[in-house]
Amino acid sequence: MADDAGERPSGWLTVVPATVADEPEPTGAGGEEPCASAPGADAGGRSASVARLAGAVARTRDGLFAALADALALPAHFGRNWDALADVLRDRLTAGPLTLHVDDAGQLLADEPAGQHARFLAVLGDVAAEAPHRLRVVLRERPPR
Repeated sequence: MADDAGERPSGWLTVVPATVADEPEPTGAGGEEPCASAPGADAGGRSASVARLAGAVARTRDGLFAALADALALPAHFGRNWDALADVLRDRLTAGPLTLHVDDAGQLLADEPAGQHARFLAVLGDVAAEAPHRLRVVLRERPPR
């Protein structure tokens, strides 16, 4: 169900349609913009991090896995497949909450066969359901200004 701003939340997933005016992103400590793995705090006061991913660089699975490895500082042993992604995200979420912002999400996995985008969301949903800390994913259909 859409809220007043037009966003469609689904527990762990929020889709921000292109028709919704972009609001300023929350800033980190000292007013700087959040960046990949910028620390913050969640509502429970636990250390949280925010990572950003550009859909334009994640049009393929290889591009997605590389971008996630960079944005989330995933370990070198990350196997760059769906099962490995689930494993490293579960491991990451033992340390604390994580928010992943995907800008220009309409390009995410656009050069892959049908079903890969749904597979990515299924992996994230499964991890979010099992994780000891909160995973939040925000898909923006256009990049923030």
